[in-house]
Amino acid sequence: MGHTTALLGHAVADPELAELLALLGVSDTVELKLTVPAEQQRAAIAGLGIDPLDAQVRQVVFFDTPDLALDRAGVVLRARRIQGRPGDSVVKLRPLVPDRVEPEVRRLDGFGVEVDAMPGGFVCSGRLRCEADSDAVRKVLLGERAPRKLFTRRQRALFRAHAPDGIEFDHLAVLGPIFVLKTKWQPRDHDRKVVAEMWLYPDGTRIFELSTKCVPHKAFQVAAEERAYLGERGIDLSGEQQTKTRTALEFFAGELTAA
Repeated sequence: MGHTTALLGHAVADPELAELLALLGVSDTVELKLTVPAEQQRAAIAGLGIDPLDAQVRQVVFFDTPDLALDRAGVVLRARRIQGRPGDSVVKLRPLVPDRVEPEVRRLDGFGVEVDAMPGGFVCSGRLRCEADSDAVRKVLLGERAPRKLFTRRQRALFRAHAPDGIEFDHLAVLGPIFVLKTKWQPRDHDRKVVAEMWLYPDGTRIFELSTKCVPHKAFQVAAEERAYLGERGIDLSGEQQTKTRTALEFFAGELTAA
């Protein structure tokens, strides 16, 4: 008979476990994530001792075709403006088979492979992140600058290698921005730093995500510690999970279609 192993509230069965262990062996980091249902968000913020005034304001924008052809091909383009520090731009490949990443890409400064795990599943992604001037991002949002100018030559090369044929940067729509409030703190009664993000969508909906990162070989240990810590504070790990990026892409693509 097979067995299962728990990872942040998700029972990982033998076939998935073999895949997960293989991914952990070639990844740089693991991010454990949990989205808190809307009706529990206020209680969770109070229970965790989060001070909203500590939150950093961010603007996040994505780039895709109106029918989300990049998303279907596993390519995500994102840029961020960040309060009090430089912004960034990211080309993300998800899902990713790490062994298929070209060695020269794997060695690029700013490239990393990460496993994202949440109740209900996990996914491996690779991302090439570079600094981007926040004012330049704002000019893109205002339509005064082309999106491709936010991305470096190496980022554009990675995009071309994985984007569907015929799709160029100049064909992409601006999807966003989304306002995000983010805070990172280490609770006095906890051994690890925790990140809380509140994504505020234009229709009034919110996604509240808790996360923590660790090295791959400690993923199951850290997941057990986080389950216990959150459970002791009454936070439900069995609620339906939402993905911030997919929700944003679908929302703004829907606006474009309606227009």
